[in-house]
Amino acid sequence: MNLKQLEAFVAIATLSTTTAAAQRLGISQSAVSRLLAQLEAHLGLNLFVREQGRLTPTREGTALVQEAETIVQAAKCLERHARQLRLGGMRRKLVRIMVPNTIAQHLLPTVIERFYAKHDDAVLEVFSGTYDQSERALLSREVDLALVRLPMGLPGFRVRHEFEGESVCVMAKNHPLATLESVSTRDLDGVPLVLLWGRSQLRHEVDMVFRRAHITPQIVAEVHSIGVACSMASRGIGVTIVNRLLANCCDTESFTMRPFQPVIRFRSGIASLDAELLSPTCTALAEELAQALQQPLSQKVGGASAGGEAVLASQ
Repeated sequence: MNLKQLEAFVAIATLSTTTAAAQRLGISQSAVSRLLAQLEAHLGLNLFVREQGRLTPTREGTALVQEAETIVQAAKCLERHARQLRLGGMRRKLVRIMVPNTIAQHLLPTVIERFYAKHDDAVLEVFSGTYDQSERALLSREVDLALVRLPMGLPGFRVRHEFEGESVCVMAKNHPLATLESVSTRDLDGVPLVLLWGRSQLRHEVDMVFRRAHITPQIVAEVHSIGVACSMASRGIGVTIVNRLLANCCDTESFTMRPFQPVIRFRSGIASLDAELLSPTCTALAEELAQALQQPLSQKVGGASAGGEAVLASQ
C-alpha cells in the first residue's frame, strides 16, 4: 500500500467516478483504476460498487475513507512543512499568511513592501482563499496568520486585530444611483447587478434582503472576487453590493460607493491558532496589515459615512 493508492481511493470516494478522480490527480483514468485495484487487492476488500455509471463506497470503503483522507492530508502537511523549511533556510523567519484574493492582489503588496523595510531577513509565503479556507488553513497549520470572518465557525483561534464595517453599493461614477446619498433594495429593483457567487455568506445575506423586499434581483454576472465585482461595476456592467473593508482595498478612484440600505454588517479579524506562540516576525506582519486595513476604513464613502465607523481593536 502506498500514498498514491490512498489518494486515488479518496478522490474516487469524493467524486464518484474514475474520470473525475483522474482529472483531480492529473493522471489517466486507467492509472486511477489500476491504483484502486492494487489497493483493494492489498486490503482484501471491495471498496466500491458500480451503480449507474458511478462508484459508491461499500460499507468497508465508507469505514476506511476517513482514515485514508487523514493519512493523505498528513502527508501533504509534511510536504508543506519541508517546503517551508527550505524557503526559510537557516534563518527560519518564515511567515505564512492567507487573505482574500482582493486583499492579496490590491493591498498586500504595499503591506509587504513596508514590512520588508523593517524585516529584510523574513521569508513570506502568501495564500489567497475564502474565509472558510482560511480557518482550515490555520487549523492544519498551513499558515500562521489569516484574515477570517467573525464569529469564527470553529474554536481554537485567537483574534489579534478586529475590524467592523458595513455593506456598500459600488457603481460607475456616472451611474444614475450615484446621485443618491444611500442606495436601498427598492432603488435596485430592475437595475443590473454583479453579485458574489451563490455560496458566499455575503451573497446569502444579500439574497435574504431582496426576498424580504419581494424583489427579484436582475443579476447579469456572478463573480468569486470582490476585486472583480468592483472592476466590473466601475465599467458600468452593473452595481455590486460588497463589504466596505474589501472595496476600499481596490482602486476607489475608478468607481463610486454609496451606503447600502438595509445595513449588512461585517466583522472580520486577523487570527492565529490560540495554541501556537506567534513569532515576533509574524506579529509584526499582522500589525502592518492591520494598519493598512485601518487606513482606508477611516475614509468616507461617497462624501457621507457608510455609518458605523469601522473599528480596529488589537488584542
